[in-house]
Amino acid sequence: MRRADRLFRIVQHLRGGRLLTAAQLAEKLEVTPRTIYRDVADLIGSGVPIEGEAGVGYVMRAGYDLPPLMFTTDEVVALVAGARLIRAWGGQAMAAAAEEALVKIETVLPDEARARAARVPVHSIAHASLSEEVRGLIDRIETASTDRRRLHLGYSDADGRVTERIVRPLGLWYWGSVWTVVAWCELREDFRMFRLDRISRFDFGAPFREEKGKRLSDFYLTCPRPPEGP
Repeated sequence: MRRADRLFRIVQHLRGGRLLTAAQLAEKLEVTPRTIYRDVADLIGSGVPIEGEAGVGYVMRAGYDLPPLMFTTDEVVALVAGARLIRAWGGQAMAAAAEEALVKIETVLPDEARARAARVPVHSIAHASLSEEVRGLIDRIETASTDRRRLHLGYSDADGRVTERIVRPLGLWYWGSVWTVVAWCELREDFRMFRLDRISRFDFGAPFREEKGKRLSDFYLTCPRPPEGP
C-alpha cells in the first residue's frame, strides 16, 4: 500500500470520533504500530486535528473533513470502471451523469491518479438489445423507487400473456443481459421481479409507505434467491 493511501485510510478510520489505538490501526492497515506512530505524527504536523498519544489511542475532533476526490488508486479504478459500465448499460439520465462524472474525475485528479484512470482496462459497449425505451424506463423506475410511488404496469409473461399490475418498486437489478425491477405486487400480494423489456405500459401511481413484510429487507429474508418470474 502506498504511504499516501495509508494516511488517507488512517484519517477515514478516525473520522466520527472513534477512539482507536495504534495497535488497532496497525492491524487494520497491516503495518507495525511504529509505522502508525510516525504516520499520525506526520498527519498532526500537516494540520489534521488528531488528538491522543501512544499507548492511549487516537481520536479526531469533530468537524474535520477531507478535500474532495482524495481517492486511493484502487478506488479510482473502481469509479472509472463503474462509470463506464453505467454509461453503456444504465438509464439515459444515468449514462449522461456517468459521462459527466468521468470528465470531472479526469479534471480534478492529480497527474499520477489521472494517468492511472486513463489506463483502466475495463470498457463496456451497450448491446443492441438495450433499447432507448428500456433505458428511459430505468431512470423512471429509479425515480419511482426513490420517491416510493406505485407503478401501473402492463406486463407480458414468457408466453406473451399481458396482465395489468400495480406494484411498489423496491430496486433495480441488472443480470448481465436484462434489467429487472424488484417490487411488491399488489395483484399477487407477494414479491415479484419484472423484466423491463416485457413492460408494455407504464404509469406512475399513488405514493406508498413502507410496511412491514413488504420492504426490500423483507424480500431478502423471504426470498434468498430471486423469484424466477411473476
